[in-house]
Amino acid sequence: MSPRQPVVSGERLIKALRKEGWEVVRQRGSHVRLKKPGRRHALVVPLHREIRRGTLAGILRDADLSADELRRLLD
Repeated sequence: MSPRQPVVSGERLIKALRKEGWEVVRQRGSHVRLKKPGRRHALVVPLHREIRRGTLAGILRDADLSADELRRLLD
């Protein structure tokens, strides 16, 4: 597939991450914190209509997901 990241909203990203086992722990304002059992660090996802490329890249890196894996989870 294409190496480019998909354009995704915060809500769609959280939905995809939940399929991978991440759980919503808390929300403060427009930022949602997710944790995964067995993982040491949490992810913070902004609830924006469109997540910027750099922000999305950082979230995917921290979640150990590739752009292709994210596309699969979004379908």
